[in-house]
Amino acid sequence: MCTDESKPSPAAFKANLHKDMPLGTKIRLIVRNNFKKATTGQSCCGNHGEPGC
Repeated sequence: MCTDESKPSPAAFKANLHKDMPLGTKIRLIVRNNFKKATTGQSCCGNHGEPGC
């Protein structure tokens, strides 16, 4: 879970995009995690280390 102290950063976003996984999986996770953040109004989706979180 995210805490108030954990803020999304461009460096963390970039690092998550460089994970070794198929491109289709990365795109699916980016969409899913950003949708979750948008619908809950939070800055974290709760899936630390995944693309889009």
